[in-house]
Amino acid sequence: MLLIGQYDSSFVRRVGVALTLYGIPFEHSTWSTFGDADKIRAYNPLSRVPTLVLDDGDVIIESHAMLDYIDSLVPAERRMFPVAEPERHRAIKVAALGTSLADKGVSLFYELRLHRETSDLWIERCRTQIETVLDVLEADRAARSTAFWFGDRIGHADIAVACALRHVGDSLPDLLPAGRYPALANHAERLEALPVFQAVSQPFIAPT
Repeated sequence: MLLIGQYDSSFVRRVGVALTLYGIPFEHSTWSTFGDADKIRAYNPLSRVPTLVLDDGDVIIESHAMLDYIDSLVPAERRMFPVAEPERHRAIKVAALGTSLADKGVSLFYELRLHRETSDLWIERCRTQIETVLDVLEADRAARSTAFWFGDRIGHADIAVACALRHVGDSLPDLLPAGRYPALANHAERLEALPVFQAVSQPFIAPT
């Protein structure tokens, strides 16, 4: 199994963390969507990361689909999305908010970094979406006293949110002012201290 993409992408990182926690062997290619687009395109017509190349040559091109496949490789009791409802859809919602937070962070960063003329309307829209998601996640996490979002065991929702917070904090630090989101800050700090998060990590590299 080959995971393509750099770990400063929260989407690549969440897959790398999950594979590592499950103990599923994989190779990691640090191709960049900017510098190595042609190489990635040979596997993924969108030239996007993450791209997961399976042992039989099949390719999965979206992080949630990758986790769905990875979960199918382990027993139900080990899966990091709850198996039973209603916790399953609740966990998927939190994970989706986390990945959406990361996605809007990427959109805002590209608007500010790559465009000579920026759109104030688009910037404000992205900022509002990011801040609203952060408020919702903060309230949800603050209402829970468990070690992880949905109990005493780490799950995909925990990973998605922590990876998104790391990316937004590195690329758009003004959106995470100190003290504004204490529950999320504690969540991120605890997960980033875990050995797997330290191993599956790299400093943010801004595209040029």
